[in-house]
Amino acid sequence: MPRSSRGRLVPLAALLTLPLSLSACGGPVEVDIPRQSAADRAACAAFAADLPDSLADEEQVSIEPADAPAAAYGDPAIVVRCGVAKPAGFDLTASCESADGVGYYIPDQQYDDQGLDLTLTAAGYRPRVEVTIPSRYRPNAGPAAMTVLAPLIKKHLTLVDDCD
Repeated sequence: MPRSSRGRLVPLAALLTLPLSLSACGGPVEVDIPRQSAADRAACAAFAADLPDSLADEEQVSIEPADAPAAAYGDPAIVVRCGVAKPAGFDLTASCESADGVGYYIPDQQYDDQGLDLTLTAAGYRPRVEVTIPSRYRPNAGPAAMTVLAPLIKKHLTLVDDCD
């Protein structure tokens, strides 16, 4: 049986699980971006190039694919993606939260349950931006992300439907 640096025996099972637990964190965050038109790709690329180095007090981490119009922050990751589909449940009668003139759609069940991950979508813009915030960052990360991203959304994307 292997020995630790202090000469104690270390169970083989503990050594075998160590690489798995270390490889589970610290690697790039995988992001999924749907197919986009050339115009949406260009707008999303410009938006992604302007994303900050930190969001909601979390530092940016690597993503995969590295050239995706997206960013991830912290562990577990807050993920910002550009070019997403219309969120389920969103229509012209949906209510939205507004920050600096940008409306963000939040699914109804996520408003009251702070234990749920939060998904904010700038659904009235084309292409759309989605921010997924793990529940551990609630309640402050949602408003912080909305405020930081609003000027970038207005700068790079096109307002097509008011969502306030």
